[in-house]
Amino acid sequence: MQNSKRIWQLVDERKDDYEALSDRVWGMPEIAYTEYRSVAEHRAMLEKEGFRITENLAGIPTAVMGEAGDGGPVIAILGEYDALPGLSQVAGIAEPKELEAGGHGHGCGHNMLGSAALLAATAVKNYLAEKGIRGRVRYYGCPAEEGGAAKAFMVREGLFEDVDIAISWHPGSINRVDDAMSLANTRMDFTFKGRASHAAASPHLGRSALDAVELMNVGVNYMREHMPSDARIHYAILDAGGVAPNVVQGNAKVRYAIRARDLAGMQALVERVKKVAQGAALMTETQVSMQVVSAVSNLLGNTPLEQAMQRQFDALGAPPFDEADKAYARQIQGTLTAEDIASAFARAGVPAKKDLPLCDFVVPYGTKGAPMMGSTDVGDVSWAVPTVQARVATHAVGTPLHTWQATAQGQSGQAKKGMVTAGKLMASVAVEALESPDLIARAKADHQARTDATPYRSPLPAETKPPVKPRAA
Repeated sequence: MQNSKRIWQLVDERKDDYEALSDRVWGMPEIAYTEYRSVAEHRAMLEKEGFRITENLAGIPTAVMGEAGDGGPVIAILGEYDALPGLSQVAGIAEPKELEAGGHGHGCGHNMLGSAALLAATAVKNYLAEKGIRGRVRYYGCPAEEGGAAKAFMVREGLFEDVDIAISWHPGSINRVDDAMSLANTRMDFTFKGRASHAAASPHLGRSALDAVELMNVGVNYMREHMPSDARIHYAILDAGGVAPNVVQGNAKVRYAIRARDLAGMQALVERVKKVAQGAALMTETQVSMQVVSAVSNLLGNTPLEQAMQRQFDALGAPPFDEADKAYARQIQGTLTAEDIASAFARAGVPAKKDLPLCDFVVPYGTKGAPMMGSTDVGDVSWAVPTVQARVATHAVGTPLHTWQATAQGQSGQAKKGMVTAGKLMASVAVEALESPDLIARAKADHQARTDATPYRSPLPAETKPPVKPRAA
């Protein structure tokens, strides 16, 4: 692993600037398709490092790509920087305390995700120049992973067509090569239109759109017994039609997230949910319109790349946490339940360890734990090109993502050590691929075999466009 040691050194040489980048992005949390300040920070770093920059990818103003090198294979390293609504939290403490009332927060660690990915790409760029190797590295700055499906739109626009392999990672609490299991996911809006009326004087003249939404929700809830146990359906009422109970509500809207293990299963569920909506409209004599807002595919694995990443991870080891990191992690664990902590080990498929504030090991290759029941737009990239990603410990063991505890740790010592480790891991996999054409060939053959069996088809309807939000004044 001599070459790996050199690329790790190149990561260390630049890590201070990227730890600072992560902290800056943490301090400006922006949700899907509004990441104008965050992408500006990433673009400024790309310019400073000398990358060739392409903006407005797939018509998305908060997406950016930087490329370095010439000829040879193209290695993509994927970054993100979007935050979550309602997770504002003061950093570095172990109690819930909003930094901004009702504000956003980086409860999934995407401030670290993008910074480590750009750090890795920078190290690979410098390695290529130092060694005189032909090849290109690209950093893809991707917005709106949280429900926005930006990468799915980017794949649909052909932005990965000339990429040989793609590499990414995600913050977490256990160190492991990702098992490439996620749920395909469609988000759909169902808008019901009825007829308003006075609820006391003339209720018989009204046709309630809110009744239609409620009946749809009841109908979908009855579906739950009769769908695959690993599928998921969730909903949120976006418009209840008003706040006056003495008005028959003429308009109402509900958003559904429909998830299944694969695209075929998801599409089958989507059709069933549509029928329930049509039934609710029929029962209430209302009209319903349906619109896909976003959609992503399930992850597709790649054995050669996963084995290569495992080799590099085993050589690199876990992040070098110190006693101060462990002390803070223990404070965070004091706010978690025993079930939270046990589930972290169960998801990784390893025995639980007592008094382990931060993960000090790498899960062995092939270990299968409880499948990840979430969704990610990395899935669509994985169908377009051979893709691999890791989970790297940045949080106290047991920390659930999308929580105030995750936001609180976003600028911590363990966060920074974990993201630098992730940068080294991704960079070393990229270097191995650039210097081992056989690895890329085997990764492509594996990918081809999987997609021959099940060809990729974008889950996004042709008419669905990225829901770009205007820049804040």
